[in-house]
Amino acid sequence: MAARSGGFVGKVLRVDLSTGKIGTEDTIERYASVLGGAGIGYRVLWDEVPAGTGPFEAANKLVFAAGVLVGTSVPCNGRATVTTIFPTCWPRPLVGSGHMGGHFAAKLKYAGYDALIVEGKADKPVWLMIRDAHVEIRDARHLWGTGIRRTTLEISQEMGPDCVVAAIGQAGENQAPMGMVVNSVSHSAGGVGGVMGAKNLKAVAVQGSGAVRIAGDKGEWEKLVKFHLSLLGGNNQHVVPSFPTPQSEYYNPASRWIGRPGKRWGAAKPPVEITGNIHDVNRIAYRTNSAAYFLGEEAWKYTVRGNGCTACPIRCHTMLKVPSVAAKFGIPDTAQNTCIALQFGRKFFKGLDGKNSGEAAIEACMVGMHLADDLGLWSNYGQLQRDLQKLYEGGYLKAKLGAKEYASIPWDKYENADPAFLLDIIPRIANRQGELGDVLSRGTGAIFDQWSIPEAEWAGDHTTTYWKMGHPKHHANEDDGQCGVIINTQYNRDAQCHSHSNFVRNGLPLDVQKKLAAGIWGSPDALDAPGDYTPANVHKARRAKWALVRKELHDALGVCNWMGPWAASPLRARGYAGDDSLESKFLSLATGQAMDREALDAAGERIFTLHRALTIRDMGQVDMRARHDLVPPWVFEDPRGAAPFAKGSIRMDPADVARAMDFFYEAMGWDKETGAPGRARYAALGIADVGEKLAAAGLTPQDAK
Repeated sequence: MAARSGGFVGKVLRVDLSTGKIGTEDTIERYASVLGGAGIGYRVLWDEVPAGTGPFEAANKLVFAAGVLVGTSVPCNGRATVTTIFPTCWPRPLVGSGHMGGHFAAKLKYAGYDALIVEGKADKPVWLMIRDAHVEIRDARHLWGTGIRRTTLEISQEMGPDCVVAAIGQAGENQAPMGMVVNSVSHSAGGVGGVMGAKNLKAVAVQGSGAVRIAGDKGEWEKLVKFHLSLLGGNNQHVVPSFPTPQSEYYNPASRWIGRPGKRWGAAKPPVEITGNIHDVNRIAYRTNSAAYFLGEEAWKYTVRGNGCTACPIRCHTMLKVPSVAAKFGIPDTAQNTCIALQFGRKFFKGLDGKNSGEAAIEACMVGMHLADDLGLWSNYGQLQRDLQKLYEGGYLKAKLGAKEYASIPWDKYENADPAFLLDIIPRIANRQGELGDVLSRGTGAIFDQWSIPEAEWAGDHTTTYWKMGHPKHHANEDDGQCGVIINTQYNRDAQCHSHSNFVRNGLPLDVQKKLAAGIWGSPDALDAPGDYTPANVHKARRAKWALVRKELHDALGVCNWMGPWAASPLRARGYAGDDSLESKFLSLATGQAMDREALDAAGERIFTLHRALTIRDMGQVDMRARHDLVPPWVFEDPRGAAPFAKGSIRMDPADVARAMDFFYEAMGWDKETGAPGRARYAALGIADVGEKLAAAGLTPQDAK
């Protein structure tokens, strides 16, 4: 790509906290081949962080990176990645990324930077001020020990209200592996807050007055944006609504697109009613209510509005106002979030875990959201809550904790599903208070190490959803059979990949889905209906590869994989087909340099393979199939005793999953016996230097010692 390419703003900012040195480097010259986002992060970690570096060592680096399309008018472009040696990986830390929405990524681009590399360690608490070309390391001792809300407020008062602050709370300060970075008060990147804390970095605040250049034809760009908007469903995983509408021939009652006419956002002033006028901006295509989807109908009366990230019309980040929590629990009566974070408090209590658990559940969610976002504590997609439940209900805590500490915990409030329990347990974890607080702050793997509990006790239990390396499954076999299983084997944390589930759960009839699948992956047998699985085939493996590549591309481009890809649409006139080349069309117009779908997919595969290479290097192990790409026993069991491929069961067959992995490794061009790329594959993807270094260490299949 030419030096004057659009999309990229052209510079990567590098800050050494140990020396105070601040400098920049050319983005395109060094990083064009990995585009942006986690691609830049992986390249920095490969080139600059020695194998075996611990997450809290000064030699580790944090890479905040925006994607090439961030800061443009591409819908859903607000994602930022934070890549580092991930501290919750077990039994050893490995490469991983936290991902956050909000407005941080766009502000970083507007300030003139495609990425920020933070290295070293400050000798006292500091925060980083970025105001266009002016970058300054500032004293943060007065902020240390404060929550994220106060930190954000104080920095915003100093810099101005148009800055975006990404900060850690007490969990990050205490180097809790379960700490997170939070920007714009409630948009978080899990598992990386402790790394910031280890560097004595309290916050990064950004103001930017620039813009992102579009190099291609502006008229074509506008046409493409309008077309993209026509493909959007109301929320992730669906392109059809949950009710009949003139906008869509099909509907699906299970859809997350739930903003049906007649619904009122009762806490809005004045209350907002969603009308039947399809052109109303409060209508389904531009407003959704994730709170109602996850918490039930009760949430409508507490909903203030939908919020969202940069350039996103979907607005899935729901703001709630619950007046009762201020008096009962001493917390603000408003909070906003989406998905698992929206359920943070409720998930601690079995009695409140139903979708329509009423006001008590919503109060628990408000308490949980407030504390987690202020203290900067990650739920690991609900694994934190499931771990506590299993430890308590399985009798582990009574056996392992000292009697004094056990008695100090208000278990009566836990048993009664009293949200006041959260006021005790969440600060314990964030502040690493006592043995229980310390263990839970370190993640699931710490439970196994601290109390000599076999991993199999979690991996064999359906209710834990535990997968491997201290992390849960993320849209695995329950959504997508063998395809989901493959995807969940590949990363060192939960996969965070929605490419596959967004397609299979799009709400269109199965025959329509299969027709689309045939056009993209070569056969209608590339997918099954959830819970009605057929044996593995090469087309499913190709779809798994496609899903992983698109996930990496979305991170590199900065568009939301929670909402894409856009391979299906609600439009009858298009035969319900989306556009599988949408990402490459946007990139081509943004940069002014044509790149077709195949070339862009190759870039995504390069990025994904670099992640694989880092994992192989840091594990010191070439046999990924036997040592890394593991499937937990619960996947091969059904609580009802159903056989594999029985309708309604998500049970997989071990031999069939092994065949699926064979097909996947072949699709990737990796060695089937080890699941590792060879030197030739690295070279074909344009990263021959990576292959040669691994080969020299005996970490490629043909060179294994």
